[in-house]
Amino acid sequence: MTGAGTTYTGELRCGVTGAVVPESAAYRPSAEAAAVGVHAFASPVYDLTGLTALPVTDRPGLFRYADLLPVDPDGPLVSLGEGGTPLVPVPRLAAELGLADLRVKDESRNPTWSYKDRLAAVAVTKAVQQGLDTVVVASTGNHGAATAAYAARAGLRCVVLTVASVPQTMKTLMQSYGADVVAFDDPADRWTVMRAGVTERGWVPVSGYLSPPSGSNPFGVDGYKTIAFELVEQLGGRAPDVVVAPVAYGDGAAGMARGFADLLALGVIDRMPRMVAAEPFGPHEQALRDGFVPGATVPAGPTVAFSIGSSMATWQGWDVLHRTGGGAATASDDQVMAAQARLAATEGLYLEASSVMTVAVLPTLIERGVISRSDTVVLLGTSTGLKDVGATAARLAPVPVIEPTLAAFDAATVRG
Repeated sequence: MTGAGTTYTGELRCGVTGAVVPESAAYRPSAEAAAVGVHAFASPVYDLTGLTALPVTDRPGLFRYADLLPVDPDGPLVSLGEGGTPLVPVPRLAAELGLADLRVKDESRNPTWSYKDRLAAVAVTKAVQQGLDTVVVASTGNHGAATAAYAARAGLRCVVLTVASVPQTMKTLMQSYGADVVAFDDPADRWTVMRAGVTERGWVPVSGYLSPPSGSNPFGVDGYKTIAFELVEQLGGRAPDVVVAPVAYGDGAAGMARGFADLLALGVIDRMPRMVAAEPFGPHEQALRDGFVPGATVPAGPTVAFSIGSSMATWQGWDVLHRTGGGAATASDDQVMAAQARLAATEGLYLEASSVMTVAVLPTLIERGVISRSDTVVLLGTSTGLKDVGATAARLAPVPVIEPTLAAFDAATVRG
């Protein structure tokens, strides 16, 4: 199938108020939303008139869907071959849980081994097409690594503002891609510096930078639409019933929902999947129960799922869960690490702790009726476990050193 040409109108719309926002204001959370107490970026607007199918092109990486992204399809495109990740059935885990059809969208196969590459590809491409020269991101790892890699590919300067406590592997990745990386003891300090860089120096924000949180670069978030496009193609033209995603500020869930909405408008699918959040502390679970309140917090602390360890929900996260009839659930560190071990040992998928939060919450979602046993369920596997090997290693026994005999082998192993 050939492309139809760009459908992006060059405008954005505030989801909170419906106000139309020009591109020149895209990197500031909507003033209209802020007036009612909500921090939220406006979202790109598309005109799908005349289209009756998903337009696909031969452009690189996720830009095969460039006609439905907020970029010029014929302009410079910054790609490292991202996208096209496999949808992997996990039959043993499905049988254990009594589910008919359970699959993992394994985003660890992307160039920097996380789904953040999709956001970075589109955000950095947009910055290049706008003639801007510096991108900035506040990140605990995956977001920063992806932004740094794509900035390097584009020849842009990248500034990464991180937290002193993140694993060394994450810092090494971000530095290796040539970014200017600095860390802070207080995570909130990142946003102070980032806001100054955006407002005083014209840096392009690839993440959010305000509290209460807003979500990320609105062009980049639409990069996640391509996950929805791929899922429907991989499922033979149908939508899954449920998509469970790790959620901090809801970028991935919101972007995927926009992609499914495009497919619904095109008549490719006949219903929206239910979007479900997996999170360590439960701010979106609280927002679904009590209603969204800007700045409302839940108790939070250290977690192995540090990349999604938010104590506050975003409007965009709450909106997509509420609008699609989805839900949210939490799991403890012990449950998460047990899920990581089970998925790796029984299905061959070694995913980061934040990613396997989706596995850990499945029993709760089934018990609550958010997921039924006949549903087709997709878990978003956002990143590889190799990003934080230390968390896994801390829960494993040392590898035994043995004499070169089968008897010694039998004595050292359970199965012999």
